[in-house]
Amino acid sequence: MKIRTGLGFDVHKFDEVSEFWLGGIKLEHTKGCIAHSDGDVLIHAICDALLGAAALRDIGYHFPDNSSEFKDIDSKILLRKTVELIRNEGYEISNIDSIICLEKPKIKPLIPDMQKIIAEVMSIEKGDISIKATTTEKLGFEGREEGISAYANVLIIRE
Repeated sequence: MKIRTGLGFDVHKFDEVSEFWLGGIKLEHTKGCIAHSDGDVLIHAICDALLGAAALRDIGYHFPDNSSEFKDIDSKILLRKTVELIRNEGYEISNIDSIICLEKPKIKPLIPDMQKIIAEVMSIEKGDISIKATTTEKLGFEGREEGISAYANVLIIRE
């Protein structure tokens, strides 16, 4: 049995005109993420972690941000394609542990819905996905509400 881990990270700057997608959910907020795709930092971090665990490079390699094919794309599509890449290599996803760093809005009530959506896209159990949220105590760009970041750690297994 082959067991591998991967670490993913993503960050996006906020503006007052873009939509705010997080964990596959459109949030109602005064700010949104500036991005080539929908800017869903959580899903992007998960994709990067999965690709890294399987040694398949990174999200920018597979879904370049200068390609019109991926302009404004729903990140759930990118996640589904990433899972296909992982499974084509013979890997299954064991679990995901992630953390979102932002001051506002508070997302704790949305986490179960995010878990459900991501689990459905990936065809894994909701209980295999951990999503946590934290502030940076008003420090840094997240603390000043200039942007958002997310980290994800994954475990994949090949029998």
